[in-house]
Order: sequence, then structure tokens, then C-alpha cells
Amino acid sequence: MLRKIIKIDEEKCNGCGLCVTACHEGALKLIDGKARLVSESYCDGLGDCLPECPTNAIVLEERETVEYDEEAVKKHMEKNKPQPEATIPCGCPGTHAKLLTKKQPEATPDLSAENSQSQLGQWPCQLKLVPVSAPYLNNAHLLIAADCTAFAYPNIHQKFMRNKITLIACPKLDDTDYSEKLTAILKQHEIKSVSILRMEVPCCGGIVQAAKKALLNSGKMIPWSVVTISTDGRIIED
Repeated sequence: MLRKIIKIDEEKCNGCGLCVTACHEGALKLIDGKARLVSESYCDGLGDCLPECPTNAIVLEERETVEYDEEAVKKHMEKNKPQPEATIPCGCPGTHAKLLTKKQPEATPDLSAENSQSQLGQWPCQLKLVPVSAPYLNNAHLLIAADCTAFAYPNIHQKFMRNKITLIACPKLDDTDYSEKLTAILKQHEIKSVSILRMEVPCCGGIVQAAKKALLNSGKMIPWSVVTISTDGRIIED
């Protein structure tokens, strides 16, 4: 049948994954660093993904293709539903949730690299592994940080992680929609604030979009902010 359907210019696609998050039918997926149409029958042709693409790599075109299959989409979305939180822990010690206590220095701390104290407040810190029901999330100030920020910004522990619960993720490499898990965390706990730390690269916009979506879906008025780190380790947006 003749209908509208998306077309992706792979040369323009930077693999940021924002279109994947924007597609409510699960028609898009990041494969080998590029956005791909999983099945033409999943695309409804409405183009919700278009405005999210920072490089204008997606357009709508009218051509002969298969009909949009709503029932197939439902089955596809059900099959790819995120794993229930209770089944995520694998049983290894690395996934056990625990609060990390810090010994407070008696005097002004020496912040030289060899003497600086870690400000990681809990374990695990990878967002994919953090249990939604973890007690350390209660009344927490959240820092949602892109993985690379810890390597780009040398003073991340003292500047951003101090007195916060740190959740790290990579919107490009992690094949998941973190907005759903973040929404569950915000709804289940009294979160005092949300700080988002991202890199200047376009694909890092995905972590900001996920946090914004979660804040809206939570229905709560929570103070939030975004800080961008350059690839050479400078704060370029504060």
C-alpha cells in the first residue's frame, strides 16, 4: 500500500538514540551505532522521531510499503518490555545494593589526586543495576551522570558527587529507555533534587531527554539542573 513512512540517512545519523526513545512503537533501534528501522510494519508514519533528531537524518517519505500493524506492535512492545526490577540482580556481589559511609576528615582535606576521597555514596552506581526500591534513594539528591564525565572532568567527586547519590549511564551504548526506570525512582522516593551531568557530544542528549521525561512523568516538582562538560574537561554550560 502507498503510505508515509520514515527514511533514515545513515550518513547523517550520529547514533545519539533520541529517535529510538521518541518512537512509541519500538520501530527504531540502534544497530552498529546507527538508528535502524526494525520493521516497516511497526512505523505508523506520524513522525514523532523527526523533531528529536539533531542532525535531520530522518525524513518522512510516501512510498509503497506494508501496512502499519498495530497488533504486531503491541506484541513487539510486550516482548521487549524492560525486565522487571525484581529479576535484574544476577546474584553476584557486584549487584548488591548498599550505602557507602565515608569517614569525615578532621581537618581540611588535601584534594591532591593521591589523597582525595571518593564521594561515591552507594553501590551499585550503574543505572541499569540500581534497584528502584534501594533505600538509599529515599530523600536523596540525585546525580545522573554520563559515563564519560568521570574521565573528562578530573574533580567530579568533589564538584558534583559530594553528598549525592550517583547514577551513571550511557545513552548511546546502553540499549534501554532509562526514562521508565528514572520515572519509577522519582515516583517511589522523595527525591530532593536532580542534577544531570553530560558531555558536549550530541549522543549525550539522550540522558538529558530521559531525565526530563522522567521528571514530567513523575508529576512532581523537583529542582533540576544540567551541566555540560567539554571533551577537554571544561564546564561549558552551568
